[in-house]
Amino acid sequence: MHYRTLGRTGIQVSPYCLGAMMFGAMGNPDHDESIRIIHRALDAGINVVDTADMYSQGESEEIVGKALGQLPPTRRDDVVLATKAFNPMGDDPNMRGSSRRWLVRAVEDSLRRLGTDHIDLFQVHRPDPDTDVEETLSALSDLVHSGKVRAIGSSTFPAAQIVEAQWVAERRNLERFRTEQPPYSILDRGIERDVLPAIERYGMGALVWSPLSGGMLTGRYRKGQEPDTRRAQYGFAHMRDERRLDAVEELLALADKAGLSLTHLAMAFVVAHPGVTSAIIGPRTMAHLDDVLAGAEVSLDDEVLDRIDEIVPPGTDVSPLPHAYGTPALAQPRLRRRPDAERAAA
Repeated sequence: MHYRTLGRTGIQVSPYCLGAMMFGAMGNPDHDESIRIIHRALDAGINVVDTADMYSQGESEEIVGKALGQLPPTRRDDVVLATKAFNPMGDDPNMRGSSRRWLVRAVEDSLRRLGTDHIDLFQVHRPDPDTDVEETLSALSDLVHSGKVRAIGSSTFPAAQIVEAQWVAERRNLERFRTEQPPYSILDRGIERDVLPAIERYGMGALVWSPLSGGMLTGRYRKGQEPDTRRAQYGFAHMRDERRLDAVEELLALADKAGLSLTHLAMAFVVAHPGVTSAIIGPRTMAHLDDVLAGAEVSLDDEVLDRIDEIVPPGTDVSPLPHAYGTPALAQPRLRRRPDAERAAA
């Protein structure tokens, strides 16, 4: 592995990051196999493990904690451990979001599940429209100063909110987000327009998620085939999108011409972008991990990259990704319409 600096933190990380979303009930419920996958990734030179409290409602963090607990202490110190909080972790309306009240508790809960005394990178999983970013950064700053968190980051923030958070941190002398975790793949290039430039402008590291677009860029899902029900259950409806399926067919032909598997083409494309620090892979089985690792040394020439640009133009998404962030006004009609009384008076 050739390591890269995570933004301006000075932390060296591998170009592939092991994502743990598929460990637990959401993916692979076999803890022993999941632990073996984690150890295999570490043996291959991957030194970043990324999870979140909401992945299988804490089970993923527990599996990661077990895996790291089986390592010699010096080996555990080599791992850059990242997790996230924001999504609901119970029926209590305060067990979610990015308020001080919740983030302090969420960190303590994650530390317990992970079996560690510190988290190397703690990320806010999504923007919280109900909480001032100053409140969030103030709480996270205290967690950094206490030694429980080493660095903080955001995940799936729009460019405007990335910039706002940087400005607030500077004005209020607070710890700033050092990383951003946006979606990025050949099929999902929207972040090239403004998110990646904002990340680079502020010296942030980019840990991009879904480089294989939820499995669509593995070649396992083709036009005319029904995606597996397990993925449909967890919100992968985009895998039925005809525009995506058409693009996949073109990319499969391109990969074949280049003598590559579609998986290796897709991963090489993502890590080739100078604004990307590391791409998060989410294997559910050992075979999935080995397949991705086999292409770790693949690089794409300009001819292949130009052809990819023709299939999916830079800065565009083939179609909206359901797990990406949308501002509340896009989902709630009342936020983009004047009240009836005001419309009548106009």
